[in-house]
Amino acid sequence: MASTILVTGGTGTLGRQVVPLLRNAGRDLRVLTRHPRESADGVDYVTGDLSKDEGVRAAVEGASVVLHLAGGAKGDDVVARNLVRAAKAADVEHLVLISVTAADRIPVKWMKTQNEVEKIVMESGVPWTILRAAQFHDLVLKVVRTLTKSPVVPVPRGVRMQPVDARDVAERLAELTLGAPAGRVPDVVGPRVYGMDELLRTYLRASGKRRALPTIPIPGNVGRVYRAGDNLVLEGADQGTHAWEEFLTENVTRPAKAPAASR
Repeated sequence: MASTILVTGGTGTLGRQVVPLLRNAGRDLRVLTRHPRESADGVDYVTGDLSKDEGVRAAVEGASVVLHLAGGAKGDDVVARNLVRAAKAADVEHLVLISVTAADRIPVKWMKTQNEVEKIVMESGVPWTILRAAQFHDLVLKVVRTLTKSPVVPVPRGVRMQPVDARDVAERLAELTLGAPAGRVPDVVGPRVYGMDELLRTYLRASGKRRALPTIPIPGNVGRVYRAGDNLVLEGADQGTHAWEEFLTENVTRPAKAPAASR
């Protein structure tokens, strides 16, 4: 019988893409959730809270592989320590972590926390694989939708991004989860680099909106990092196949109105 894989964050944006891939590979799947759910479609849902260290040991028990996708606005380091402690006690054979590109280069608190999470996994004593991914299209869409609620949208000067589709990341994660521990593997990024202004303009065209887009500088160390492109991975990364424009067509573009019927 194939060994069990525990997935944290299995009901999130990325988890909803990864779980079916692992299920189709014939693996027994267990998904840790904070709220009770009935098991369905070959997935066993178990209840626990990683941040409070409640139900974590029971969830990990008997799993040979743990795929850690759960994350939040804060406390990811606490979550990682709780999960790693349980994984080590359960003799987990492979811990797979999703992280973010340039986690060790962007001087903001959330990114520093992601870098700390990586260190926790690497120093855990559990065999591990870490995949860094660029910002998901879904997150970029959420950001530009929020920004364009205003008629005037200040655009951070010099900010470039490599947004990647969650489907591309999910496919790579599934491969890694089904394989042997591989350490730090090449990052996954989107097929193109976009300026923030271009991301906004393409969204506005797709949604049929018009907004003023004045540029503004980003001060301090953060501004210097983005102007230098240190948030980008231009060499050695795996590139996804789904571009931002394709994502917009699928999720934003309004269908053309049918011509009025002639009398």
